[in-house]
Amino acid sequence: MIRDLAYQRCFNHSQREAVARCPSCRRFFCRECITEHDDKVICANCLRALAPVPILERPGWARLLALGRCAMGLVIAWFFFYLVGSALLALPSSFHEGAFWQVKWWHDK
Repeated sequence: MIRDLAYQRCFNHSQREAVARCPSCRRFFCRECITEHDDKVICANCLRALAPVPILERPGWARLLALGRCAMGLVIAWFFFYLVGSALLALPSSFHEGAFWQVKWWHDK
């Protein structure tokens, strides 16, 4: 095996000499392309395959999160318009009929 390694080149960098072989994919790599994980020397691609996918990056959860954001946006928009409508209903009826503007309350002094 050592004899085979001496003549091998890195899988990613064909100009560099290989220093290790990944036990998972069985390819040869240079020092920059390998890392140690669980007391094994492993390549970056195999290490990426071993890493768990975060829950928010899974397709099902991502769709559910997007749907939740959309629903929350609709609820916030509804609440905003509800408050605006409640404020308009709280105004006196003379304001809605236009009579409010005809009253000259500022000249009463």
